[in-house]
Amino acid sequence: MIDNRGAGEMDEGWYRLGMVVVGLAGFWEGVMAIVFRLFTDKEPSVMSAANYLPAPWCYVVAGVIAAVAFAIVAALDSGHKKALARKGSRDSSQA
Repeated sequence: MIDNRGAGEMDEGWYRLGMVVVGLAGFWEGVMAIVFRLFTDKEPSVMSAANYLPAPWCYVVAGVIAAVAFAIVAALDSGHKKALARKGSRDSSQA
C-alpha cells in the first residue's frame, strides 16, 4: 500500500498516542510528584522520580516537567491543527 501523505502531515493515531503519553508522563512526573511529596508519606519511586531530590529541588524539577509537558502538548496540538487545515485546503482544491 502506498502512503500518499505529505511530509508535513500527522497521522491521527500517532498524534493521539503522543498526546496521551506526554500528558500522562507530565501529569504523573510533575503534578502527582508534588502531591505525593506534600500529602503522603510514600517513598520516592520511578513513577515520581523528582521526589528523589532534596526538598526545594524536587518541586522545581516537577514544575519544569509539568511545564515542558504542557509545551509539548501545545506544540502537538498546534501541529495537528495545521495539518488538518492543510489537508482540508488540499482536499477542497482537488474537488
